[in-house]
Amino acid sequence: MTAAIEEDDTDSRGVRDDRAAVDKAVSLLLAFGEHASSGVGVSELARRSGLSKSTAFRVLGLLERNGVVERVGRQYRLGERLHELGRHVYSPEHDRVRDSLTPFVTELYGRTHDTVHLATLHGTDVVYLAKLYGHRQVPSPSRIGGRVAAHGTAVGKALLAHDASALKVLLGAPLPSLTPATLTDPDALCEQLATVRQLGVAYDLEEVQPGLFCVATPILSSAGRPIAALSVSVASFAALGPAEAMLRQVAGDASRFVRHGPLARRRLRYI
Repeated sequence: MTAAIEEDDTDSRGVRDDRAAVDKAVSLLLAFGEHASSGVGVSELARRSGLSKSTAFRVLGLLERNGVVERVGRQYRLGERLHELGRHVYSPEHDRVRDSLTPFVTELYGRTHDTVHLATLHGTDVVYLAKLYGHRQVPSPSRIGGRVAAHGTAVGKALLAHDASALKVLLGAPLPSLTPATLTDPDALCEQLATVRQLGVAYDLEEVQPGLFCVATPILSSAGRPIAALSVSVASFAALGPAEAMLRQVAGDASRFVRHGPLARRRLRYI
């Protein structure tokens, strides 16, 4: 199947290098970025992925035949098969946590009228289980089912502060910079997470998106395991104080519910 990707995918011995083909396909898929649903042209995808236009066209043809991308006019977007894989990543545990804690997301929104999130850890990323948009919307990369590097987000830091195994995995590789404000120094991150454990809240001060400020609190089981985190997003540093006060109240109610409600009687798999 990889023979259709590019005629010169062989080494000096004439042996095909399938890794090169996979790398090209992955580079193209990552190049869709925020336009995964609306569509991107071949020339732009080639530019973003660093491939020639002819190579990008051949790889896209292969991905299209396998349902991973689909053509819309002269553009391409991610296909249904890739969305199906994404739904498998979004686990039943996520559904149970979301369904149980949605009332607290709604309550927090009702108190703040700002954008609120419910998120959990998946590897070294956060997965957003719920999001309600505030009256004063601020541009944000978060979306329901979407993933963002945990160390840059308030919800991620709230969760990492109580998950030593996830933090160990995270620190095993370089920390990517999402904005100039993102913490990329492991020692500085660990110091901040110690403060999060002490104070009970975590902050994102333009670390994911310029102009975006967030405060988050973990929702912990009776054993101290992080089940999820609630956050409020605002457009200014000054607005974090009032948001934090209301967040603490709602998150406290959510934690008590988790310890004594339906989730306490389930053996959740933490991922």
